[in-house]
Amino acid sequence: MAININNLGNNNQVNAKQAEQRNQQQVQQNNQQAQSAQQAQTSAPRQDSVSLTNSAQQVSNATQKAKDASGFDQQKVDKLKKAISEGGYKVDAERLAQNIIASEGKLFGL
Repeated sequence: MAININNLGNNNQVNAKQAEQRNQQQVQQNNQQAQSAQQAQTSAPRQDSVSLTNSAQQVSNATQKAKDASGFDQQKVDKLKKAISEGGYKVDAERLAQNIIASEGKLFGL
């Protein structure tokens, strides 16, 4: 019986060594896979890109034009000043009244 007990102890030691070797091999494989993945990431540079739809481009262009606009036309203002000072500016009362009525209608929902 002593022989059998010694053999069991040796078998356990052999099994433990084999399990340890398998674990070491698995760790090495995992390390190699991780290194391969890291090399693949560093060797191929990432290229990000953005593309805008036509609608987005139009909105962007309109926004830029609005930012660039000053809000009034200085040439038109100068032309009106000159016409008023020379007495050449005539008010169309009929048109003015229609515009006031239309503006009031929009304001009060009429």
